[in-house]
Amino acid sequence: MKLSRTDVWLPPLLSLLLITTLLEWVLRSTHLPEYLLPRPSSVMLALLHSATELSKAALQTALAASTGLLASALIGALMAILLCIHPWIRRAFYPYAVFFQTVPIIAIAPMLVIWFGYGLKAVIASAFIVSVFPIIANTLSGLLSADPALRDLFRLYRASPLKTLVKLRIPSAIPAFLTGLRIASGLAVIGAIVGEFVADTYQNGGGIGTAVVIAIKEQKTDKVFAAVLMASLLGLIFFALVNLLSHLAMRRWRMGEIRE
Repeated sequence: MKLSRTDVWLPPLLSLLLITTLLEWVLRSTHLPEYLLPRPSSVMLALLHSATELSKAALQTALAASTGLLASALIGALMAILLCIHPWIRRAFYPYAVFFQTVPIIAIAPMLVIWFGYGLKAVIASAFIVSVFPIIANTLSGLLSADPALRDLFRLYRASPLKTLVKLRIPSAIPAFLTGLRIASGLAVIGAIVGEFVADTYQNGGGIGTAVVIAIKEQKTDKVFAAVLMASLLGLIFFALVNLLSHLAMRRWRMGEIRE
């Protein structure tokens, strides 16, 4: 049974209202200092008062995250194709990709400043490093999991490895690639914010990570939470846009298969 838009959005909206109302009541009842944990109403007021500043910061972070995500999509897909070519290449290089992903980005970020200098390049590199592995892993899985019957058919007709890759493996990997892209979209925002913690130059006010750092130094806890909320919204927007792109791409792909 297909759910309506109301059925999809209403339950999480009601639960959000319930949780925020309950949290507001608890914090007011316990008289907990706002510098420790601000009330939801204070966070919303800080968000409204700093809407222009946080919107500019979100755009700055979105620029770095989207550039890093695009680079990870292109380079990650190419690396997956290279790893797919031969088992020896995969055994030789794929463990390094896994190892590279296990290194915390917060430990690599200072090195990015040395390599790229302070500014947008280092932030983009941070977003790229965090988001590239899900695309490599998912795309490689899709390339290797092409239908065995179709692979046998291509071998029967003596199709070249290049033709098999272009006509069979890559089309079969599109759904897996889009799944990796959805995962990477949220990680790119996280990587950009971590990069801003270390490498932002505060130019044009900086990004969301810079806004968080400044608010912490000014001991404005409500603004810190407002900036974190803005970062969460940015991640949701990225995920929604990639999800929409995936839906459109898959629908066009299925329509193309039907025509064939």
